[in-house]
Amino acid sequence: MKFCPICANILSVKIPADDSRERYVCDACSSIHYQNPRNVVGSIPVYGEQVLLCRRAIAPRHGYWTLPAGFMELGESTGAGAARETLEEAGAIVEIGPLYSLLNVAHAEQVHLFYLAKMANADFSAGEESLEVALFHEHEIPWDDLAFPTVKQTLEWFFADRAAGLLEAGKEFHVRSRDVLPSEKI
Repeated sequence: MKFCPICANILSVKIPADDSRERYVCDACSSIHYQNPRNVVGSIPVYGEQVLLCRRAIAPRHGYWTLPAGFMELGESTGAGAARETLEEAGAIVEIGPLYSLLNVAHAEQVHLFYLAKMANADFSAGEESLEVALFHEHEIPWDDLAFPTVKQTLEWFFADRAAGLLEAGKEFHVRSRDVLPSEKI
């Protein structure tokens, strides 16, 4: 960031009063411009015993499989964003359930949030960002062709929790969470 988006003057990097971190500060209008992580929101769309995955038509990781997810938009909740991304990428209407996983990807300045989601029917189609969309049983998941470590981790947790009966209606579970390391390539 070089210029103030409010008054167009050149920004300086300094620690503002009452702060402890360097920020972009405009000396002309005194605006402080914070840079914060971007939220990636998505779902684990389930139909019967299968999970819906999308094969990416865009970079990064073109041609690899992923859960439907993308950047949260201003003015929407994380759950609403997950439902929107599922519709945009997979053409599927889902009922968003509880937050399932939260993965901190600090090196990429992102936080990934995945929600459990139920598909009312098997209607789906590839959106502009997907080459194809398909339902998979656990043994059919293309594990070596998953786009991101956050997707792989979420699916591993999901199938393990489902097999253990932790996702049955009425059972309480804890949101799965961990930090994703730079060596895990995003």
